Amino acid sequence: MVSHSAQLPEDIASGDRRTPVVVVAGLHGDPAGSAGLVAGALGAAAGTVVVCHDLAELGEGIVRRTVHHGGTVTVSVHELAHGCVSCTLKADLLPLLCTLAARDSVDRIVLALDPAIEAESVCQGIAEVVVAGVVGRVDGPAARDVRVAAVLTGLDARTWLASATGDEALDELGWAWADDDRTIAQLAVGQVDFADALVITGSEAVDPLERARLGAVLARLVPLAPALWAPAEAAITPDAVENLLRRIPAGSRRGRVFDAHAPLLRGQPPLGPECGVELVEFASRRPFHPERLHQALDALLEGVVTARGRVWLATQPDEVVRLESAGGGLRIGGAGRWVAAMTPDERAEVEPERSAMAGLRWDDRFGDRDSSLVVLVHTADPDEIRAALDRALVDDAELRLVERAPRQVARWPDPFGERHTDPCDPEEPHPAATGEGRGGDTGERARKEK
Repeated sequence: MVSHSAQLPEDIASGDRRTPVVVVAGLHGDPAGSAGLVAGALGAAAGTVVVCHDLAELGEGIVRRTVHHGGTVTVSVHELAHGCVSCTLKADLLPLLCTLAARDSVDRIVLALDPAIEAESVCQGIAEVVVAGVVGRVDGPAARDVRVAAVLTGLDARTWLASATGDEALDELGWAWADDDRTIAQLAVGQVDFADALVITGSEAVDPLERARLGAVLARLVPLAPALWAPAEAAITPDAVENLLRRIPAGSRRGRVFDAHAPLLRGQPPLGPECGVELVEFASRRPFHPERLHQALDALLEGVVTARGRVWLATQPDEVVRLESAGGGLRIGGAGRWVAAMTPDERAEVEPERSAMAGLRWDDRFGDRDSSLVVLVHTADPDEIRAALDRALVDDAELRLVERAPRQVARWPDPFGERHTDPCDPEEPHPAATGEGRGGDTGERARKEK
């Protein structure tokens, strides 16, 4: 039986008896950071277990796990055959969730994530990764036993925006346990973008204009997420955090992972400018010339918090290209095929929402192919971004070639067939071809030059 102290309203309404999981993320993994304070506040509820993984020794194949439950703290050390974040999820965290969910004394689980672990990868693992070998349990995803009730992200108003718009790689910042090429901006933006609610500390030490600018960015990045602005650590109380959970609206994602075809303006964010912050929408029914788009991408790496969307490349007419940027880091990767390029059997497997949207924009020549991007700027000129992307589109003569001579167009030089950083390295394969990168289909393409 789930006690009301740890149960969210939607659990009662839906009758879902799986153990709720609250995921807590943030750049500050130490106990003094906001994420640690949030997890501690949630742990005060009866029947709540708080699980923390310390990845500081991940490079040596060691993970330290701490479990807080009913005033008892248990610390254990785990050795992994392959020291990586993915192995930590598969070998320890997911089986642990299944084990805890089976206990009558556990009403709720709080995952206080190490800053190197992204909530999105955890939620995707819960939904998709098969957990095997748990005694008394049939093999299958952890989602059979637990449900993601909410994702909370803690951030520091004094430092988050600078992190979210920077270009430093995690290893350059001394994050030796971060086993990939992510930047601090990709981590900071990803943590907030995936959040259902925010806890913001340090705002009392920030200039009012900077606080307003931060608020404008957050309102456009996660418009549905309620925020607890905590002027002091003492404001992060159990009552305040539990009330924040109750304020999360029904339309929040709660662990859902969206693909490149999901709506880009989720939650109806403000579209007008505020404190220099603005959402720039770009859409086109003609493809990009790959070399000109490569040149235009510089406009997305300066004065921009994030950009995301799908791209139609003239040289890759069958493939949807996914674009995601954060600060000075940008990822380009494959995201499946256009509906127009699918076989009848493949089309039958397409989600109804995507099929409906494809039908609404169907073109007799090119089907559902299009490009659609949303760019969140904080100091960049929106008109310059639109102009740079417009110049990268194929012109009328090139469009006729796209329609009538696709094999000829496929021989155009295409920088997106290779992985590189600025300055370009044409010898290294692009992750879109190798399956590397977050989610298995993306990889870092470029970082702006320092």
